[in-house]
Amino acid sequence: MPITADCHLHSSFSGDSHTPMEEMVLQGIAQGLETMCFTEHQDFDYPDREGLEGNIFLLDTDPYLYDLARLKEKYAGKIRLLFGVELGLQPEALRKNAVYAKSYEFDFIIGSSHICHGKDVYYPDFFQGRSKEEALGEYFQSTLENIRKFSNYDVYGHLDYAVRYAPGKDEGYSYSAYRDIFDDILRELLDKGKGIELNTGGIKKGMRDFHPCMDVLKRYRELGGEIVAIGSDSHDTAHIGDSFGRAAEVLRECGFQYYCVFEKRNPEFHKL
Repeated sequence: MPITADCHLHSSFSGDSHTPMEEMVLQGIAQGLETMCFTEHQDFDYPDREGLEGNIFLLDTDPYLYDLARLKEKYAGKIRLLFGVELGLQPEALRKNAVYAKSYEFDFIIGSSHICHGKDVYYPDFFQGRSKEEALGEYFQSTLENIRKFSNYDVYGHLDYAVRYAPGKDEGYSYSAYRDIFDDILRELLDKGKGIELNTGGIKKGMRDFHPCMDVLKRYRELGGEIVAIGSDSHDTAHIGDSFGRAAEVLRECGFQYYCVFEKRNPEFHKL
């Protein structure tokens, strides 16, 4: 197995998962993973939405860390478990994210854009009343704003995440249609010494390509990028390590020889 680390996982400590962490750990061991990094959601200032009672994406970090420490000890020698978080970035949460990122000794922090100018792109109303191209353009512009304003993370997660929920998903979508904004995003990440994530989670949602799409990965490599973490974005046991064989092939085709795992915020480079 060319990739033996899944570095984007959500257990029942995340508001959109019901799967106990230990069940996920046991599945990872059964699949032959050597490393699992849990990256529970922390989305400050998540917008109010009818049908949701309060912010379900506020992470109760101490119980999460306690359970992870218990499992690290229980399964020592069988698998390495790492302490991560997925920070939802938006300008309104800038100070809260800055304080929180320094409050714990994380192994790994993913910065992600789930909210675009006050709207969760998961919901259809983000795309309604305008073209798919216009909506995605706004999302990518907001991603660039987040990258320019906040720096305490290791990789930027699922760079074209909004495509997962767009009408027709990635049909008709390409890097070339948003070349200028993507190049600005990638150069800003490289200037700050940040990596990106190859996220396989869109496949289970019916996409043909990973996040980001292959041409964005190629462009990141062309610009000198080397830091790529791999994550399934699994919220259950069924999708842990999903499509990792194909992910390794894609990375090699894009010119990468290594993927990264972060421990204590430092990247380890593993041969593909």
